[in-house]
Amino acid sequence: MNIVITGAGKGIGYSLVQKFLSKSQRNDCIFALSRSVDNLLSINTSGNVLIPIQCDITKQNDIEHAISTIKRHCKSIDFLINNAGLLVNKPFVEILEDDIDRVFNTNFKAPFFLAQRLFPLLALSPRAHIVNISSMGGFQGAAKFSGLSAYSSSKAALNCLTECLAEEFQSTSIKINALCIGAVQTEMLTKAFPNFKAPVSAVEMAKFIYHFTLENHLFMNGKVIPVALSTP
Repeated sequence: MNIVITGAGKGIGYSLVQKFLSKSQRNDCIFALSRSVDNLLSINTSGNVLIPIQCDITKQNDIEHAISTIKRHCKSIDFLINNAGLLVNKPFVEILEDDIDRVFNTNFKAPFFLAQRLFPLLALSPRAHIVNISSMGGFQGAAKFSGLSAYSSSKAALNCLTECLAEEFQSTSIKINALCIGAVQTEMLTKAFPNFKAPVSAVEMAKFIYHFTLENHLFMNGKVIPVALSTP
């Protein structure tokens, strides 16, 4: 089992790494991509299962370095979890072009190009599953929040990409789905909303994503799924 996880240095991504490690076998490879790998390097593992890769996924050179590292260790990828995200909380009239670029580069362009560059390796796996970690903010018909116009729009684009790629990958074994998660207590959420307490922890959400990644592509493809305790 070979897995690529982005945003693996903290929050949900870090908890995902730990969850996959707890269930890993000797020949598994967990490629953990993060701008900072300090937390990942402190994890005690046996063998070479965990492979931290310092990578800013908004930079093409870093992506190419990550792809080269992955190819040195394995010939195929079973699971790609596009977890890394960037949230900007600003009133619409104050959002700058740089804000738009940073949010879309992280939340949309990076998953786009990672899926594109990893496509040859994913296509070699009979059980390949791409899981895009989206947001309820980008889910059509869900409640929207002031200050999140750039963030929610980027996640809506990621949702549409998920549906498009499911169609493009019809002739392959690759399945792709998006999880539109609600509020999860992470460092990113705390920074954007200091006084808000989310009802779900990063560990709890990682457990759900773990099982979804391993199992749900057997039953669905191209789906954009709300994962939240709130309605709508």
